Amino acid sequence: MSINLNDVWTIVRELIDISLVWFIFYYILKNVKNNLKLSLLFKGVIFIVLLKIISDVFNFITVGLLLEYIIQWGPIALIVIFQPEIRNILEQLGRNQLLGRHKVLTVDERERMVYEMVNAIDYLRKERIGALIVIERDQSLANYIDKAKKLYADLSSDLLIAIFYEGNPLHDGGVIIQGDRITCAGAVFPTSNSTKLNRRLGTRHRAALGLAEETDAICIVVSEETGRVSIAVKGDMLYNLTMDDVRMMLIDELKPKQDIDDEMIDEEEIYEENN
Repeated sequence: MSINLNDVWTIVRELIDISLVWFIFYYILKNVKNNLKLSLLFKGVIFIVLLKIISDVFNFITVGLLLEYIIQWGPIALIVIFQPEIRNILEQLGRNQLLGRHKVLTVDERERMVYEMVNAIDYLRKERIGALIVIERDQSLANYIDKAKKLYADLSSDLLIAIFYEGNPLHDGGVIIQGDRITCAGAVFPTSNSTKLNRRLGTRHRAALGLAEETDAICIVVSEETGRVSIAVKGDMLYNLTMDDVRMMLIDELKPKQDIDDEMIDEEEIYEENN
């Protein structure tokens, strides 16, 4: 039986086509999961599609006509409204992960990083010096770094304290950390409109939650009025944390994904052995 090269090429082409579609959907769903606004958008699109199907089945003329206008002009409106999120996704897609924005930290480097940050946060809260410290993870913060004051300095508690000292012109903005280096200071972030936030909380808390809603960054806030420490991560804000809480949370959140997967596998094996 002879092999037709055209048939082989057709199969290969179809496999490549399916793989590309799968990759696009995977990347979109991955970013939707990590972004609160995009997840709400995705739910809204699903709702509109389901409503359109129902209107066609039951012949709801008025509802169907309105939905047709929404489907026709909706994409343009979404591009305008969600332009920052779309740009962020395209930036990540165009960035080569092999080169990386920063190195993968070893266990010792992560422990040193947490040690320096906890020392700085402890001093800042005792002296009631307001601060906003952001740690970049998988999603790029390049858009905010470009508009801030570049530093590219080794992370140290003394430097963090100096940046947020009231006499420093950069103390009002946020600090962005990539790996174990302070990339920039004086960064400005989008503020959250979430009703979960207490109205008495200031701009730093709203900026921290706003960034945590749009990215997977870890956002640490020290209140200037009360000295209390809060952390915004994965679209939620945790208030009035002790220094032990901060230390353990940073250690847990900064673990590489591979370490987390290995821990889950070990836990599953222990569970199976016990049962």
